[in-house]
Amino acid sequence: MMNEQKDLLSQKGLVIWLLGLSGAGKSTVANLMKEKLSGQGYFSVVLDGDELRAGINQNLSYSSEDRAENVRRAAEIAKILVGNNIITICSFITPLQEHRTMASEIIGEHYFEVFINCPLEICEQRDVKGLYKKARTEGLSDFTGVSARFEPSLNPNLTLFTNTQTAEESCDLLYASILPYITAK
Repeated sequence: MMNEQKDLLSQKGLVIWLLGLSGAGKSTVANLMKEKLSGQGYFSVVLDGDELRAGINQNLSYSSEDRAENVRRAAEIAKILVGNNIITICSFITPLQEHRTMASEIIGEHYFEVFINCPLEICEQRDVKGLYKKARTEGLSDFTGVSARFEPSLNPNLTLFTNTQTAEESCDLLYASILPYITAK
């Protein structure tokens, strides 16, 4: 039964794992990508870190251990979706290389890592949620880029520079990069 349902989608599943600092543009790119894919006849799902933390991961803190668990849970959900040929766009800060390695190992060959590279200063200027200000003035603990470290991605499949590219340009570059991976045989 599962293979029959899987064959209904004329696409290949792929997990597009967007990572970067808060305010880098991950969610914006993820949502634009979902729209673009839909417009091209592809079915996709967005797994957003903020949304998962409001629901399935609401019991997790921002400690290193809980961040790892947050990523593990998201990767396990993404693995199920991609196993059903669903293009899954994950938007998570994923600050440490060990977390990205874990996600990659869970998901396997269908993992496509995208580093949303935006300088901390630009992310702080954007600060749409007011988190950087809170981290600097109220000492918000374990905040990535301020009181918790962020390790830039060493070997992403793609790097997008959202400080010099528009969100639409970033989306177009990402779409062109993933198209060979999602086109059905």
